Amino acid sequence: MTNPKIAIIVSSTRPTRFADIPTAWIKAQAEARGDMDVEVLDLRDYPMPFFDEVASNAWAPTQDPTAQKWQKKLAKFDGYIFVVAEYNRSVTAVLKNALDQAYVEWARKPFGAVAYGSMGGTSAMAHLRMIGVELQMVPVRNSVHIGGSDFFRVNPGFGGSGNLADIEATITGSAKAMLDDVVWWAKATMDARTQLAAAA
Repeated sequence: MTNPKIAIIVSSTRPTRFADIPTAWIKAQAEARGDMDVEVLDLRDYPMPFFDEVASNAWAPTQDPTAQKWQKKLAKFDGYIFVVAEYNRSVTAVLKNALDQAYVEWARKPFGAVAYGSMGGTSAMAHLRMIGVELQMVPVRNSVHIGGSDFFRVNPGFGGSGNLADIEATITGSAKAMLDDVVWWAKATMDARTQLAAAA
């Protein structure tokens, strides 16, 4: 079986976002393994309007051209890793909108996440998992949480170093476990989707 194709989705679009630092780190961790092909998808490159279609694309074709471009790109991947900023105990509005702008493309594929915030993005992750289940995705058990003193230690916005190597001792194990999960479920769902297509 070929390597699964995994998208790393950057969920914050603020000019001063922290997201680029954990995105680069988890991309390097994934590439070093050799068992998946990864690509970063930045929501800055997909400036979609707030969802205003007549229905999800599970029920009606999407009209907005940027949302169509987003769907076409998502369809190329076998799984996803979200880099999740926590805003007021939930996911960013731009991520929720990006999730709502597709359905068919997410279904029956796994996702993991790297979450961050003062409490490690825990509440945002809980919401993301519920959204993912509704989209028929497979949320994996393990995730990476950057919170508390680690978050402030590396976040330049709070005077931190900007270097995730400073906290690797606390996040490398969870990153490996999350990536193991994503690869396993990506291969399992790839096989299942192939069998389903063959039977159709």
